[in-house]
Amino acid sequence: MENERPLTRDALISMQVIDAKGHLLGKVKDVAFAIGKNGISLSVEGDAGQVRNVAWEEVQAASDFIILKPAPMATQPAYQQSNQPQQQAAQPVQQAQAAQTAPLCQTCGKPLTWIPQYQRWYCYNDKKYA
Repeated sequence: MENERPLTRDALISMQVIDAKGHLLGKVKDVAFAIGKNGISLSVEGDAGQVRNVAWEEVQAASDFIILKPAPMATQPAYQQSNQPQQQAAQPVQQAQAAQTAPLCQTCGKPLTWIPQYQRWYCYNDKKYA
């Protein structure tokens, strides 16, 4: 069951702020309101003195310390038509570079090609991932 106890400004000040990966971002120095926007933001000061504003919508939980929600991954389609000519032009260069240091396919013995988009080695001879 969720704790519905309201948090006061005094309770938030000096709370440690931790990102979703468990890294300490700093401590809350102040609470701010943006004119024309709903909600609040927290002014978080890091160890080096840098100040970062964190919107309250980014907060996942707050009690003894503040935990932020995971940052949304930038969703890019795996296939973009605007990049297609560049990818096709770069492919022979990748194959030439990969041929010098690439591992060999276990099936046919030809050099494999590293496909950065999928983070895997590919055999163009067998037309499959190794």
